Amino acid sequence: MFCCLRAVRRLCLEKILLQCILQSRTLSGADAINALRPFYFAVHPDFFGQHPKEREVNENSLKRLNGYLENLQKPGFRSFKPTQLTFYVREREPNSSNVQESFSASGFRAVSFTLHTRDLLSTVLDILNSCSLSTEHIQSLNVNSQPQKEAKSTVNRPIKWDKTYYSFTGFKDPEEELEQAQRVETTLISWLDDNEASAIKKLKKSLPLRKELERLKFELSHQLQLSDIRWQRSWGIAHRCSQLHSLGRLVQQRPEVLKNVKGRTVVFTDRSGMSAAGHIMLGTMDVHHHWTKIFERLPNYYKLQKRLLFLEDRISQLLGGIQVIYIEELQPLLTLEEYYETLDSFYNKLRDSRLPFHPRSLRGLQMILESDRYAPSLHESGHFTIPTVCDPATLQWFIFAKAQEARENLKRKEERMITEKELIDTSTEKFSLDRLYKEPSVSSAQMIDCCKRLLEESLPYLQGMHLCISHFYSVLQDGDLCIPWNWKN
Repeated sequence: MFCCLRAVRRLCLEKILLQCILQSRTLSGADAINALRPFYFAVHPDFFGQHPKEREVNENSLKRLNGYLENLQKPGFRSFKPTQLTFYVREREPNSSNVQESFSASGFRAVSFTLHTRDLLSTVLDILNSCSLSTEHIQSLNVNSQPQKEAKSTVNRPIKWDKTYYSFTGFKDPEEELEQAQRVETTLISWLDDNEASAIKKLKKSLPLRKELERLKFELSHQLQLSDIRWQRSWGIAHRCSQLHSLGRLVQQRPEVLKNVKGRTVVFTDRSGMSAAGHIMLGTMDVHHHWTKIFERLPNYYKLQKRLLFLEDRISQLLGGIQVIYIEELQPLLTLEEYYETLDSFYNKLRDSRLPFHPRSLRGLQMILESDRYAPSLHESGHFTIPTVCDPATLQWFIFAKAQEARENLKRKEERMITEKELIDTSTEKFSLDRLYKEPSVSSAQMIDCCKRLLEESLPYLQGMHLCISHFYSVLQDGDLCIPWNWKN
């Protein structure tokens, strides 16, 4: 009897191995990349240059997706934990799949789905179907786009044993394992336990570069008398050091062109110029020649900025003293010229309408202008979001109706900022963190909730680490730990 059992077991293992070999031939890594081209085109961060929140979410989700795809191609890799991903999709076609879907403030479709497949083909199909993208082109890759269980080949069909077989032999039922994995949600403790060693290794490796980055930033800021040096995107430490070295070489070669940067903030980003917030933008793909032109044009930029501030003041006077502001974290990345055109168009429309706002009746309130909206709204932080195409009569009614609520929201915002800072300081001290920060897309209310729950836990894993509060779990290339603000216990 036991000899028969061993033979059955050997036969089972051989057929499973044969199935895995055949399945691995179904779609190669290169084929998977080609098949996912429509997906990459719809979600790639480079296409979200004017929408920092959506770009950052897609950037982090792509890193986790690439890690999942790489693991699928590793020989003998068996640990397939369900991975939940969120992407903002540029297409606006109706979605027919069973995924969570919503729309961001910028109008992009937000799609959330969980990957739990064990082969490249099924994973690619899941991704495309979840984002409502066509899968017809996969047929041209000479692969079978039907799930393995529906294949006609007897050899390539998984063996489906009766439940009594698993009870008798002690083998694990793969279907039961998959169902259990789908039911189990990642918890903070289990994730930290699994990823602590990897994060520590990456963090230790990055420490010399982190010190180099601090040194370069301090020296350049002091030499050029800059207010700050920032990065718009979450580039790695090595990439940031390279950008500062490049700026340092320009300082040595052409010191005369940088005489007008005193007191300014330099931001490394995707485009060069001056931002709507008045910061000097240096495009990371541009060469020194382009940077030199930007520095030479600074006097003209400063003149335009004065005209822009005057325009903001004129709009404020027409709207009862409400302050016109620009919020980098929430608004699209605009150049100074683009923002000036937006303000000028809105001002001319207001001036012609002659709205009867009492002078200084709305003093203390704030508003931002956006060109990709059609209806005014009130943000939870207390500022009004006003479309540039908004009808003046609708604008007047909305501001009057929401003025008191806006003042209350602004007051709560100030209270939340104080509470948030206190909780960050307390959490940093309790867990001996080297740094605790959040992504721009995480609100103060979410950060407060996250920190309060963290302080109730005992987390020795975090000592000396860099912890980022985000929307998902991830270990960044330099060892920073990212956890979702609404982590599960």
